[in-house]
Amino acid sequence: MLTAHLPSGYVLARLLPERRWLLPAALIGAVLPDLDMLWFHFVDQGSVHHHRYWVHMPAFWAAIAALTLPVVAIWARVLLPAAVVFFAALLLHIILDSISGGILWRAPFDDKLYALVEVPASQSHWVLSFLLHWTFLLELCIWGGAIYLWRRGRGK
Repeated sequence: MLTAHLPSGYVLARLLPERRWLLPAALIGAVLPDLDMLWFHFVDQGSVHHHRYWVHMPAFWAAIAALTLPVVAIWARVLLPAAVVFFAALLLHIILDSISGGILWRAPFDDKLYALVEVPASQSHWVLSFLLHWTFLLELCIWGGAIYLWRRGRGK
């Protein structure tokens, strides 16, 4: 996914019953793994595919969720729905990246990036290859859903 992570978090939150903190939790969770792009560009200078960083590893987030959710359930129960939505949005991010970007689903036991579809380098720049591949229609559908829900919500 190139552009649809934030709108996917918006769609997730809007499809749930309205509760305090769900929208911010979903939006933050939906984009958090891509903060590694700062490291990717400014430290690694693009030498390592950013989906190989720990913030894109499902096992890392599963461990964090397994530690965090029980603590929140016991000591800050009012925040539990937001915490669950946060981790759901993170999982959604990783699932969306699995469509054509590749994710280390079996890490730390395997270092293979798993993707549903491989986008061939058919254009002069990798971004053009992604924009002109059929999988980009999925991103446009997510954007369309987010815009639809936003416009529908404005009429309330």
